[in-house]
Amino acid sequence: LAVKDPTAVERANLLNMAKLSIKGLIESALSFGRTLDSDYPPLQQFFVVMEHCLKHGLKVRKSFLSYNKTIWGPLELVEKLYPEAEEIAASVRDLPGLKTPLGRARAWLRLALMQKKMADYLRCLIIQRDLLSEFYEYHALMMEEEGAVIVGLLVGLNVIDANLCVKGEDLDSQVGVIDFSVYLKSDDDIGGKERNVQIAAILDQKNYVEELNRQLNSTVSSLHARVDSLEKSNTKLIEELAIAKNNIIKLQEENHQLRSENTLILMKTQHHLEVSKVDVEAELQTYKHSRQGLDEMYTEARRQLREEAQLRQDMENELVVQVSMKHEIELAMKLLEKDIHEKQDTLIGLRQQLDEVKAINVEMYQKLQVSEDAMKEKNEIISRLEDKTNQINATMKQLEQRLQQTEKAQMEAEAEDEKLKQEYVNKSESLQNEFSQKEKQLLQLETDLKIEKEWRQTLEDDLQKEKETVSHLRAETQEIVNLKKEFLKLQEKNKQLKSICEDQEAALQELASKLSESKLKIEDIKEANKALQGQVWLKDKEATHCKLCEKEFSLSKRKHHCRNCGEIFCNACSDNELPLPSSPKPVRVCDSCHAILIQRCSSNVP
Repeated sequence: LAVKDPTAVERANLLNMAKLSIKGLIESALSFGRTLDSDYPPLQQFFVVMEHCLKHGLKVRKSFLSYNKTIWGPLELVEKLYPEAEEIAASVRDLPGLKTPLGRARAWLRLALMQKKMADYLRCLIIQRDLLSEFYEYHALMMEEEGAVIVGLLVGLNVIDANLCVKGEDLDSQVGVIDFSVYLKSDDDIGGKERNVQIAAILDQKNYVEELNRQLNSTVSSLHARVDSLEKSNTKLIEELAIAKNNIIKLQEENHQLRSENTLILMKTQHHLEVSKVDVEAELQTYKHSRQGLDEMYTEARRQLREEAQLRQDMENELVVQVSMKHEIELAMKLLEKDIHEKQDTLIGLRQQLDEVKAINVEMYQKLQVSEDAMKEKNEIISRLEDKTNQINATMKQLEQRLQQTEKAQMEAEAEDEKLKQEYVNKSESLQNEFSQKEKQLLQLETDLKIEKEWRQTLEDDLQKEKETVSHLRAETQEIVNLKKEFLKLQEKNKQLKSICEDQEAALQELASKLSESKLKIEDIKEANKALQGQVWLKDKEATHCKLCEKEFSLSKRKHHCRNCGEIFCNACSDNELPLPSSPKPVRVCDSCHAILIQRCSSNVP
């Protein structure tokens, strides 16, 4: 026989106990009255069985002092998965009498049963098996199918109403032991249970009939009430109809009266209209006579209004011109200060750039020296390689000459051989004595030919090796040529950088000279301002003529005041203009002190 898994047996036993406890609780609750309290024995057994089911396969957690094994951890996780469970968890934590996690878990189970949501909470917990794996082993009841079956059985407990007092009960020290005697059956119990089932069915039918009778009585009473309300509304409608008929008769009489009054009013209005027409014609004639006088007054008033508007427009234009001049003067001052600060910043930046360029030039000079040394070494190598190539070419020529000589000797030998053969054919009889000698000569020639062939083969091998060395030397020469080109490019870049450096140095010198000039001018202006601090501008009434041309000021010859020396010029005499880099227009300058002129807009305010 196959050995059963002990964990599977434990799961099956716990599942059967859960079925029995849930079934017994539902049956006893139906016969008891469906509202249970905490002292009810089947309910206590149900909580014990649920506690054993939740403890099955629970991992042992290490605490600070000892090992801990409690079901409060997974039940506390329901709060995160099911938002409606936050209220239960908060109330369990706030209970004053609970000190252990097991007591909190027992209180949580009792509150979930009272809410009729125990099945929903545990179903959310079973679905998230990856989170349950932190608390349970893989073979635990809550991780297997038996847990889903128990959750399905818990749905049936929603028909039970439980009224449990959790606050005063000692849940920490309770001993969870299953009482199996409740679930053991006998013959008498089976017969009694059958009778109880029949009695329960009869009681259920009786309750159903009473409930149906109660509903019918309520519907009959509601129908009677509706009939009474309809009768009352019918009598009210009849009364309202009679009242409406009386009102219609009264309205018809009033209509006849109003029509007769309307005819009288029409006759009176026609008479009044005729009288009013005569009055209107007389008033029209008087209006025409008065209209002519009003038109003359209107034209004169309009002419005066135009003159005043023109005067006001001229004054506004002059005011706008004066305000714009004031803004221009303030803007020129700000631009001059800004230009001075910018020039100082640019001078600092150019000095930094000059230092960087100098450092770059030093690096480039060092690189140039290194590259020149490398070029010298490579030129020496190239000269050595050229000498070697010349020697190899000379040896190649000698080998070719030797090869040509050996070929000529072979051709001569072949020709002599042919001649000897012909003489041997023609003069076979006369040359029998010389045959042995010729054979000896032929053997010698063959040996010489073999030696020449071997020598030629060795010369060809040497020639192949020399060709390989020549190709390698050519590649090296090509690399040297490329290095020469790169060196020339680096020399050109160095020349460009030197020219750029020289240009930047010249620009720095120019900027330094300009800045020194501008600083000198600023110092002169400051000294002049210090000298003229006690002077006061002339009033507009006193300043009537230009200091240079001595002509009277007017709209075309506007007043320009030097803020440095206090002189007043017209715009024709102050033709000296100084272009500022920060302003789009040139600024007028005093002839005597070369300070910026400003246009006067009032008696004492520039």
